[in-house]
Amino acid sequence: MTAVNIALAPRPIDPSVDHEIHGIVSGSLQGETCNTDLATAPWSFDTVPGYGPGASEGDVIPTGAPRQGELPREYREATEDELDARIIAAKKTLGDRVVVLGHFYQREEVVRHADYVGDSFQLANAAKARTDAEAIVFCGVHFMAETADLLSGPDQAVILPNLSAGCSMADMASIDEVEQAWEELADIYGDLDTPDVEGLLPVIPVTYMNSSAAIKGFVGRHHGIVCTSSNARTVLEWAFERGRRVLFFPDQHLGRNTAKAMGVPLEQMPMWNPRKPLGGNDDTTLDAARVILWHGFCSVHRRFSVAQIDKARAEHPGVRVIVHPECPMEVVDAADEAGSTDYIRKAIEAATEPTTFAIGTEVNLVQRLAAEHPQHEIFCLDPVVCPCSTMYRIHPGYLAWVLESLVAGEVVNRITVPANVADPARVALERMLAAKPPAAPAAAWEQAS
Repeated sequence: MTAVNIALAPRPIDPSVDHEIHGIVSGSLQGETCNTDLATAPWSFDTVPGYGPGASEGDVIPTGAPRQGELPREYREATEDELDARIIAAKKTLGDRVVVLGHFYQREEVVRHADYVGDSFQLANAAKARTDAEAIVFCGVHFMAETADLLSGPDQAVILPNLSAGCSMADMASIDEVEQAWEELADIYGDLDTPDVEGLLPVIPVTYMNSSAAIKGFVGRHHGIVCTSSNARTVLEWAFERGRRVLFFPDQHLGRNTAKAMGVPLEQMPMWNPRKPLGGNDDTTLDAARVILWHGFCSVHRRFSVAQIDKARAEHPGVRVIVHPECPMEVVDAADEAGSTDYIRKAIEAATEPTTFAIGTEVNLVQRLAAEHPQHEIFCLDPVVCPCSTMYRIHPGYLAWVLESLVAGEVVNRITVPANVADPARVALERMLAAKPPAAPAAAWEQAS
């Protein structure tokens, strides 16, 4: 008998991190999660101060952070299938009156209902483009909904399904702290809004998209700009054309990794700790600075380590390691590539041969990519299942509630930015949207330097 080679279809992968967490907690799946409370519905934590279980659970939440009111019982008690059907029905009834935006880090049970899925830069553009929609339901976190409100029309309602979905990184740079830092820097550099004889300002403020509307407004008032992980290098080039140095906040790692790749020496990138005079620096250090880094970070990406990369390489020879630039510098240096969430997605899509990928970013995106590309082996560098605490606060129950409220003619959880903040914030955001990174082949590797 002649032997016949039979090509077996790849085993289907469940894209749901929520299913995996419940399986781990119940004992039906092997694995480890950072907190078994992740298997509990997020409304259990809505009245409790804090970011909730997950990567940011140890971060200190500011006093007065938004809290979500009680979700009606019918949504809390509905099954996954029932919520799925109610969301589909509500969207069908609303039609083009509503657009649902879903961030890459959202749970699968929410993302499947999004009209647009993307990173913060892509969703900002989507919010601006959908001028026909009466309501924009933003399945993400608070600062993203604020940005959508800034870029959408005055008659469009921007809705955040769960008001408790904040961002610990964004909260690490408050408007009071940034304004105090600006005053202290003025004592060193002089009037920060007056250019020198060469037309350059002493400092250009650059804020990551992961910041409040108030911070974006501050940046707009002071000749600055917003950036995302997709266009951070382009934005820093824009800033260096206009200023002697940059104040970059709130994420130190994105700022450091981007500036380092551009050739800025580490000794010219001092850290600014808002709890210390002059941020913990002296006049000489600040005078030599090119990029002043705020003492902020993403708790999701801070979990990744060089040890995890070493382990992945030992267990998977030839593995391709791609991490997000919010990871610490030593992790980016040890990886093969670093890039935004969209870069990671495109790199995997462009791989023509079966490849093993170890990815250093939020687990919901990694799990979804693994399910979408079963020809590859794709896994999260961190073996402990620990999603973003605040992204995980958006649950299908909240999405069904806000959509069915719209069907009933009621707008709930509307996010609005006051005009005195919105006007300068739009200036900074429009500068960001104009700072498009140069096109590159999807298969190109961004070698970590």
